[in-house]
Amino acid sequence: MEITDQLRCLFSGKIEERNGSYVVEVPEQEIQRDSIQTDETYRIAMLSVPTTNEATDADTDPHPEDTLATPPVAEGDQRTVEIEDIGDQGDGITRVEHGFVVIVPDTKQGERVTIEITDVRENVAFAEVVERVSYYE
Repeated sequence: MEITDQLRCLFSGKIEERNGSYVVEVPEQEIQRDSIQTDETYRIAMLSVPTTNEATDADTDPHPEDTLATPPVAEGDQRTVEIEDIGDQGDGITRVEHGFVVIVPDTKQGERVTIEITDVRENVAFAEVVERVSYYE
């Protein structure tokens, strides 16, 4: 699957029925990142995600690396990132490819760090700081 450079945010959500309409809620942090604005019109793509009862064998998908259901990081990966925000629990938040969220404890907003991924889940990863990086490097 080709992802356009115009992609502003990426998240998983459920379609809900409300008062005769169908609604997909946009997480607050997507608005706060200034990627998207309220009262604006955006094009939305919906991709189905296989349920646990459906086949998920990589042999059935000719391009398994293209699926958004696969996190773009793996345990042990290292990245140099900028901490974009601080979460409710006080941990740093950054995003990597396709807006995938990585939570990094003991960091400050705006800090640049090299991280190592320690735990990967379906829609979020956790990392530890390996090195604090100067902006001049």
